[in-house]
Formats: sequence, C-alpha cells, structure tokens
Amino acid sequence: MHSVIELEDRLRRRYRQPKGVEQFGIEPVPSELKTVGWFDIFSIIFGFALNPGSMLVGGLAVVSGLSFVGAVGAITCGVLLATIAYTITATIGVDFGLPGQVSTRMAYGLRGAKWVPSFLRTIASTYWFAYQTMAGALAVVAILDRWTGTAHSLVMVSVIFAVLQAVVAIIGYDSLKHLSRMALPFKIVILSLILVLLATHDDPHFAPWAVWHYAGKPGSGWLLFVTWMNVVAAGTLTMVTDSADFCRYTRSRRDMWWGTLLGKVGGGCFAALLVAYGAAATLGKTANVFAVASNLGVGHFMLLLFLIVIALDNWTINVLNLYTGGLSLSNMFERLGRFWTTAIISLGILLSATPSVVTGYTTYVGMLGNVFAPIAGVLIADYLFVKKLKIDLVALFEPNGPYWYWNGVNPIAVAWTVLGFLAYMFVIPAEWIKALMTVIATGAGYWATTQLLAPHSAALGRAARPGDQREAIEDLDWELAVR
Repeated sequence: MHSVIELEDRLRRRYRQPKGVEQFGIEPVPSELKTVGWFDIFSIIFGFALNPGSMLVGGLAVVSGLSFVGAVGAITCGVLLATIAYTITATIGVDFGLPGQVSTRMAYGLRGAKWVPSFLRTIASTYWFAYQTMAGALAVVAILDRWTGTAHSLVMVSVIFAVLQAVVAIIGYDSLKHLSRMALPFKIVILSLILVLLATHDDPHFAPWAVWHYAGKPGSGWLLFVTWMNVVAAGTLTMVTDSADFCRYTRSRRDMWWGTLLGKVGGGCFAALLVAYGAAATLGKTANVFAVASNLGVGHFMLLLFLIVIALDNWTINVLNLYTGGLSLSNMFERLGRFWTTAIISLGILLSATPSVVTGYTTYVGMLGNVFAPIAGVLIADYLFVKKLKIDLVALFEPNGPYWYWNGVNPIAVAWTVLGFLAYMFVIPAEWIKALMTVIATGAGYWATTQLLAPHSAALGRAARPGDQREAIEDLDWELAVR
C-alpha cells in the first residue's frame, strides 16, 4: 500500500503533468479521495442543467410549435428517461473509482472501447463544448447590444469565451466541484429573478395564466412532443459513457443517487420552465430568454446580473465538457496524461466560431443520440445482466485478460451497436420514443446473443464471469502508476 500523495507524485512525473492539477486520468481513484457528498454532485448536475445551451432547448421546443406545458413536459420526461440509464452507469464510478470510458472496456474490449465509445464521446464532448460556448455567446451578445446600443461580433465573443473556459478546464475535478458549489446559489437567484421579471411584465401575454394556456401552433401534437422528448433524451444519453467521471470521487451510492436524480430532473425542469416561459410569452417568436428579458426595459444592474449568470454558466459547464472529453482521449491514448488530453480537446475552440453548432442542434444531437442510445443499451445490459455488477479491475488493464475478447475487441458489442444505430435510423417509428426503444432493444439483443454464445466460446465465457476484483484498488493504482 502506498500513500495517495506518493501515488499522485508518481503519476505527475510519469505523465509530466504540472503540480496543482488533478493527476488521475484512466487510473481508479483510491478510497481515501472519495469524500464528495450528494450536495456537490447535485451542484454539478443541477448547475449543468442551468446553462444557456440546455435552456435554449426549451425555447426552441416552443418556437417549433409546442405549447408551454408540452415543452416543459417533453423536456422533463426526456431528461428523466435518460437519467435512469445515466444513474446505472454512474454507479461504476462510485463502486470502483473508475472513469466511465475505462469501464466500457468490460463490454467492448480493451481496444474496442477506445475506438467505439471513447472515440464517439470525444467527438460529442467537443461538440457540446462548442455548442455551450456559442449558446452562451448568443446570450452575451444580446445583452451587450442592448446595454451599449451597438452591435458586437458573435464569433469574437464566442472565441474569447472558449479560451477562458479552456484555461480553467485543465485544472481538473476539484475546480469543477468548488466552482459549481460557488456558482449554484447565484445562478438560482438570478434566474429566478428573470422568471419574476417575465411574470410581472405589463404585457398581458407575459402573465402566468396566459403563458400556462399558450397552446402552441395549430396541429402540433404527440409526434412533436415525442420528437423533443427524444431529442432531449438522446442528448443526455451522450453522457452515459462518462457519468462515472463525475461520481468516482463520491463517498456512497446514496450520495450519487440523490445528487444525480435531484440535479438532473430538477435542473432540467427548472431550465425548461424558465425558457419556455419566455418563448410562450412572445407567442413562439423568440427562443432566447435572455434576449426576451433584456428587451423588457431593464436597467444596467439587471443586465449585469444576466452577464454574471451566463459567465458562471459557461465557466462551470464547459469545464465539465472538456473534463469528460479529456478522459475519453486518455482512454484512447494511454501514454498521454489527463492534463494533456484535456488541453488537446480544448482545440474545440475552433468550432466555437461556427454558429451552425446552435442552429443545427436537433440535427447534431440526433446524430449523436443515434449512436449513444445503442451504446447505452449494450453497456447497461452487460453491466447489469451479464457481469451482474461485478468488474475485474485488473482485467480492464490486462492484455490477453478476460476483457481481451478477440484481439481486444468484443464483436458482439460492436455488432449490436451497429444494429441499434440502424434500428434507430430506419426501423423504430418516431412515435415510439426512439432513444428509449433503442436502448431496450439493443440491450436485450446483446444480452440474448451473449447468453446464447457464451457456453460455446471460451473468450465470451471468461468475460461473462469476471468474479471479484483480484487486488485492492490502491494496489492497482500503484501498479498502473509505475508500469
């Protein structure tokens, strides 16, 4: 057994990382560092929901034709559906201290995990970083234009935003935890003030009763409702492979469950309520609630509060996006430490100068959800029903071990991911909530195929019965650090 300080020093020298940043990348976190409680998880997750990017979705849903109640309901239901899958995979972080991408090796194989879930998650993290940055820049520009009476460059504001976020992101988990806790009360209070400002405006369309009864566009019904519920669920499912990243410092499952459930569902509902309110009050003409609020004759102090909450949003949220992207890249390129892979992911700054990352939201998120829904199905079925909540930690880093499958790849997991993607695209009707049905169908197919073939395949049989971990987490950490 070795001290945490000694282990962190070995990792720092191995990866040539600076002092003062998080040293753990693909390595499991030792139990001494698992001190995070439910409120910190809640602060991270709830704060993530209260950001310009996620809040813009509620406005877009109303602009597309949904009623106020329909938009809030679709978004909340979509978040709730995805949270079930998210919480299951987050349990791996609590129990084993693993980042999510490393845990995918048990289903896809040591090599397969690198080039399927990790590669795709790296792309998703880069997109979300750019999307959140551009969405925040849209809100900032709207406020600055109103404040100064002159036009500001959207691209310039977005790039400056992105650079500042990238500088903070590489510090690591502690920065995310402390920033989230600090920012949360400010964000809740300021966003609540915006809601009060909208509800008390003298325009009768802004009255709570009028907004509640806003019916949306004629002809918008179940299909549009399900479409937005599916978009939100698909977007949340893109994080299912890294939900463990935020929970591997958590002290218990109970803390993770409460923090995640309250944060995701509560935050998603509050964000949808606020932004859908602004869109419904303008009769479906404006999706950006900050643009709506800044045009209500507010003074400079209120505009300053808007800028503060947007800055806090992007500062905390994109630390999270870059953090998970860096861990994904670390799983692909093990010789690079978390610090350096996060710095590489920060090159997503270039995408932050592209407004189409916001205007094409449903297209991009739909494409990502098409892939991550079957990935979630495979991972959940493998962990719950094949591995039965047991992971051999040594095997996750052991060439030719139980999780090596065939040349480092589990072709059954890859095949069902492809089949699930095709089913999502061409088979499952939109009315059936495609993301949910894809998770269920893919997971069931993967489980059934594994059960059928495992008795006849030594590779599958060995992976399906990992047994208990062979070494203590602390010993495994040390083994990884010095290898």
